[in-house]
Amino acid sequence: MIGYARVSTSGQSLEVQIEKLESSGCDFIYQEKESGSKRDRDKLTACLAKLHKEDVLVVTRLDRLARSTRDLLDIVAQIESKGARLRSLSEAWADTTTPAGKLILTVLGGLAEFERSLIAERTSEGRERARRAGRRLGRPPSLTSHQKSLVRQWRGQGQTNADIARALGVSRSTISRI
Repeated sequence: MIGYARVSTSGQSLEVQIEKLESSGCDFIYQEKESGSKRDRDKLTACLAKLHKEDVLVVTRLDRLARSTRDLLDIVAQIESKGARLRSLSEAWADTTTPAGKLILTVLGGLAEFERSLIAERTSEGRERARRAGRRLGRPPSLTSHQKSLVRQWRGQGQTNADIARALGVSRSTISRI
């Protein structure tokens, strides 16, 4: 059993989490002082890399592991890909060492996938409506049509892309595309 304890700020203490993880039988505990909203956490990455088949990653609460359902499901997928399992001490249903825990997380995963597909569908419909209404999608153009004519004129006069870009306050690649 491998523990993972996390607090968000250096002013917070990991003591209570460590005590609970030790009393639950964790052989090793990764400790981290990092925001849970940050997906790339060094100690979590190291912890997940260390997992082997039949290992159990133990957390005191799921919010110590992930801040969103999507992140949690991504982390669970990494754990399961190694043949390991997850157990939360506070949320008895979040225990992939049991059939019921596996079922609950599978259902949550299915709901998250369903939600992602609905979001993608709504986004696509919104884009299509905007196109039909004649709205331009994406970033606004860096240069007006008048400025683009100037670029062509100045290039014809032999000015370099760098000089033109400097004069108009845009990048050379913007000038190159014109």
